[in-house]
Amino acid sequence: MTLIEVLALLALGGIAGFINVLSAGGSMLTLPLLMFLGLPPQVANGTNRVAVTLQSVMAVGSFYRMGHGNLMVSLHLAVPATLGALLGAWVATWVPDAVFELVLVCAMIGASVFMLLPQPSLNTRPLTTDRLSPAIYLAMFFVGMYGGFIQVGVGVLFIVVLYHMLKIDLRQVNVLKVSIVLPFTFAALLVFAFNDQVRWGVGLTLALGNVTGAFIATRVNMSKQGARWVKAVTLVMVVAILLRLILY
Repeated sequence: MTLIEVLALLALGGIAGFINVLSAGGSMLTLPLLMFLGLPPQVANGTNRVAVTLQSVMAVGSFYRMGHGNLMVSLHLAVPATLGALLGAWVATWVPDAVFELVLVCAMIGASVFMLLPQPSLNTRPLTTDRLSPAIYLAMFFVGMYGGFIQVGVGVLFIVVLYHMLKIDLRQVNVLKVSIVLPFTFAALLVFAFNDQVRWGVGLTLALGNVTGAFIATRVNMSKQGARWVKAVTLVMVVAILLRLILY
């Protein structure tokens, strides 16, 4: 890698890490960059998981140190998501590249519709495992399968599913989101690595930027100001993703 390429990975990685933790859609920046650097689409898809995994480690650690984690609920929801991710990643290692964009467009349109629905009445009680219905476990499996297949936009799906099905505020949603993303992304990374679709040097360089952005985002997320504009940022990212896919 040249110096310019390293700086680009660090800069866009930082922005993507911030967006991924606070909202969703950071991989829309990093995946095109990885392909611009010469990585085939499937290799770029696998390499991107290195950065997302390490940024999630940073985010989860920061949230738990601040006392905002929910270990039991996170573990319950992470199991079906991880199983789905293993299946999705396996499929992604051999499907044609054009399938990625088709799946992404459909998922983002659905996510944007959910985000525009009226705000549910939020339950302020602490979230416990007895409030988890079979429907949320099934939803986590399918969201995880999509995330294993292609990382881009999976945060949007997590936000709309957790927000509308569990009726918790968006700050709590983001804490749960990163706690679930960590194990399922790591599982997907192992599948891509096993199929030789990860370039570790590029991925670790990108991860350095992602981790920095994720650290900043955890502080913003737990502020009142951050909680108010998480939904707006998410909607902006959905629109940007759709325009990028439809127009180009």
